[in-house]
Amino acid sequence: MRDTQILKNRFYELYGAEPEVVSFAPGRVNLIGEHTDYNGGHVFPCALEMGISCAARRRDDEVLRFFSMDIEKAGVIETRLSALCPLSVHRWTAYPEGVIHAIIQAGYDIPCGADFVFCGDIPSGMGLSSSAALEVATGAAVSALFGLGISNTELALIGKSAENGYVGVNCGIMDQFASAMGKKDHAVFLDTATLEYSYAPLELGDAELVIVDSGVKHSLAGSAYNDRRRECEQALDALKSVTKLNALCDLSPDEFERYRDAIGDPVCRKRAKHAVCENARTREALAALDSGELEAFGRLMNESHISLRDDYEVSCPELDILTGLAWSVEGVIGARMTGGGFGGCMIAIVRGDAVDDFTGTVREGYLERTGLEARFITAKPGDGAHIIKD
Repeated sequence: MRDTQILKNRFYELYGAEPEVVSFAPGRVNLIGEHTDYNGGHVFPCALEMGISCAARRRDDEVLRFFSMDIEKAGVIETRLSALCPLSVHRWTAYPEGVIHAIIQAGYDIPCGADFVFCGDIPSGMGLSSSAALEVATGAAVSALFGLGISNTELALIGKSAENGYVGVNCGIMDQFASAMGKKDHAVFLDTATLEYSYAPLELGDAELVIVDSGVKHSLAGSAYNDRRRECEQALDALKSVTKLNALCDLSPDEFERYRDAIGDPVCRKRAKHAVCENARTREALAALDSGELEAFGRLMNESHISLRDDYEVSCPELDILTGLAWSVEGVIGARMTGGGFGGCMIAIVRGDAVDDFTGTVREGYLERTGLEARFITAKPGDGAHIIKD
């Protein structure tokens, strides 16, 4: 989290007044359970200590002004409450605009405009969900600014609604939920079908959680992500002809094998296989973590990557090289791509005495094979969205 005073000073420089509220929402990394959230399954993310802060102040008109300290050259971007229109904005402000629009659509009263300044320390393009952090930070600030009393769970749903309906990315609930509901030193085990959740202590002993940036930026707004969603929906429709279910992840792996031939399209069949088996892996991973079986947890992470690579096809050559290098290092318990895919990050659990070997081997091998510099971050699980008090 960046220095809040720097954010406040920049706000004053831009708008000539102090902000009334400052909120913070973290990024997230998903331990396991990828592309299950929109298929009615379980996910297992943790919030990070890094994230996005939002300073805000009410105005006496309907103008909305947005400024990001991370995109200084974009300057202050202005719109109006009456001008908010889904799928019409193709700049970074689509995310906060979408949240304000979703809050109004949810029946809350926003009587006037506001000025906003954002700053963050989530490296862009890494798949650590800076978009969800931006949405949830905006929602928390708006709720506090206008005394709306929106719960953190509802903030997550509002963020998802904004990204789906206003931005046009057909994401699930995981990213926003982890950002809103994270807990320090814990992971969140979430049933995305019911929003029932529990916290699991992230006790790794002498091991560390290391995020490795591939240097390949991804765009979830691209057609490939929405293609996967559509392929899963087609698979679900086919399965409904032979069995009763509401979502792909209602099936166990054994049940999927029994009914899989109902899915005529082989690509859709592979997508469904990943969703069903990944959901089962995620449930097994919680049990492994609860019982302290880190080796079993790591094996499930490895299997997750293979499935994402082969069945869901959302990995990329660079992520496959990173994971292959990680798997070659003694002391690496497990490693997989994390996030939406098509670039972004790998996450690994590495024994403390192997971290230096891991870092050196992966950095050198990756540079040699791709010409890219890998970036390493030791992940610290942090708290979810909150208002920053003076």
